[in-house]
Amino acid sequence: MNIAERENKIAERLIEADAVRLFAEQPFQWTSGWLSPVYCDNRRLLSFPDIRREIVNAFCELIPSGTDVIAGVSTAGIAWAAWIAEKLNLPMVYVRSEAKVHGLGKQVEGILLPEQRVVVIEDLISTGKSSGQVVSALKRQDAQVVKLLSIFNYGFFQAEERFAVVGVPFTSLTNLKALTHVLITRNLVKPDMWAVLDEWRAAPDRWGKADS
Repeated sequence: MNIAERENKIAERLIEADAVRLFAEQPFQWTSGWLSPVYCDNRRLLSFPDIRREIVNAFCELIPSGTDVIAGVSTAGIAWAAWIAEKLNLPMVYVRSEAKVHGLGKQVEGILLPEQRVVVIEDLISTGKSSGQVVSALKRQDAQVVKLLSIFNYGFFQAEERFAVVGVPFTSLTNLKALTHVLITRNLVKPDMWAVLDEWRAAPDRWGKADS
């Protein structure tokens, strides 16, 4: 299976799980304040065993040989990291975007040794802020972060810039372009919705606002 086939296939699974919402007239608002005509709720995938297995298998095919530890981004990446680590018989840790303010004050939970090769698992990448914080936390513990993997990627340039700065390659099983292609092919959305999504992706911080 080539990259485009994988992206389209996983996009189909998101649609089957009803994890995708499109609504340009009354857009969703993210915690950042950004408005969005699309919302991808990957947490729904947890409830579909067949889809879960397919996604875990797709992740495992992308894990580089020589990986020592699988790291899940708290909270949505933890379950996926656990399933991947179990399938590959690898240790696992999970990482918060910030250290706890109580207890032991940990940001990384689990056993992580210096120089271990780590692959980070995230469910979704938007601007890459939380994932970037996780990568930085792992590097502060002298881990070698060799790759970042996610189920879905909105394709924002902000994420590409952030991961270029932290120096970690990233791959997503599917993305907004593939998702839109599948929606249009299945006649689940009008073709002109792609123009809306493309406009939003180009300037998500301004899209849908009166002064944009």
